[in-house]
Amino acid sequence: MSSISVLMPVYNGEKYLAKAIKSILWQTWQDWELVIIDDGSQDGSLNCARSFAAQDSRLRVIERPHRGIVETLNEGLRLCSAPWIARMDSDDISAPRRLQRQWEFCTAHTELSAIGSFVRIFPRQGRSLGVRRYERWLNRYWQSEDLARDIFVESPLVHPSVLMRRSDIIEAGGYRDTPWPEDYDLWMRLWIRGRQFAKVPEVLFFWRDTPQRLTRTDARCRHSCLRNLKLHYLMRRYFPQCQPDSGNPPGRPVLVWGAGSNGKDLVKDLRRLGLQVSGFVDSCPARCGQTILGLPVQHDSQARLERGEFVIMAVSNPYFRADIRRRLNDLGAREGTDYVCLANIAK
Repeated sequence: MSSISVLMPVYNGEKYLAKAIKSILWQTWQDWELVIIDDGSQDGSLNCARSFAAQDSRLRVIERPHRGIVETLNEGLRLCSAPWIARMDSDDISAPRRLQRQWEFCTAHTELSAIGSFVRIFPRQGRSLGVRRYERWLNRYWQSEDLARDIFVESPLVHPSVLMRRSDIIEAGGYRDTPWPEDYDLWMRLWIRGRQFAKVPEVLFFWRDTPQRLTRTDARCRHSCLRNLKLHYLMRRYFPQCQPDSGNPPGRPVLVWGAGSNGKDLVKDLRRLGLQVSGFVDSCPARCGQTILGLPVQHDSQARLERGEFVIMAVSNPYFRADIRRRLNDLGAREGTDYVCLANIAK
């Protein structure tokens, strides 16, 4: 049995598939198997994969009718034989030391369920400011406590860059067909179960950005779907007693920090979910002292947590978030217990 199973789903990926496979063949860590599942491709992907498998017995190629990414990944979980699974997509490139460095990391940190790495998005030409900001955010943090802290900001790991403990993924229920991205949903379920993630603080994965990438084309990756995912797991983690039609009290009142468009949308969602919102906090002088959606707006310099409110930050700018965190910590609030940030990365 190999120490690592590399799981690579393929659907019409002929254009870049050979480069992706070669990046695994050229790994410095050679104790792996590569499981390629062709999900009903209509181009030359299957023939390309088979040509490599004919030259290296560590490659297994599975052909199947097209069923979509979730069923393909779950089939891959069943077929992979190693205790650790490295995800890989058919248009990306793993650096030669990726598997070795991730294996060394998981051996040194046995508490982890998933290990990612820093990433580089390519091709570089024409990358938007938003994409560059996203890459900086992905590569800003690598320790488990930092990834958990920002789990309601954005998906903490780039899925195809991750080495995962197979038993933990199966125990969490594998991949699910949800109205939001299947990888972010998996990280949330692992986090709810107390599992930890981290990253090797090195660029070990090159993430190809094309107009056809699922994060751009899949309707489940829209802003509204990501917001629904975050609200779903926010309720599960912090307000489990507040279920629809349960008649249970909502628990702690909520204070929303940020009275801009994100904050106002958040209040509407929280009310729809049955939570009691006590007010806003904001730094904008034009908003402070006003009433928005029937709620008072405090200035951040005067904010108090006298009712034991649970604070949700609805602020996208990471520098403003850092200031708010310092202010909340000064008020005696504990992140992950008394407050969280629920906002997207500033674009």
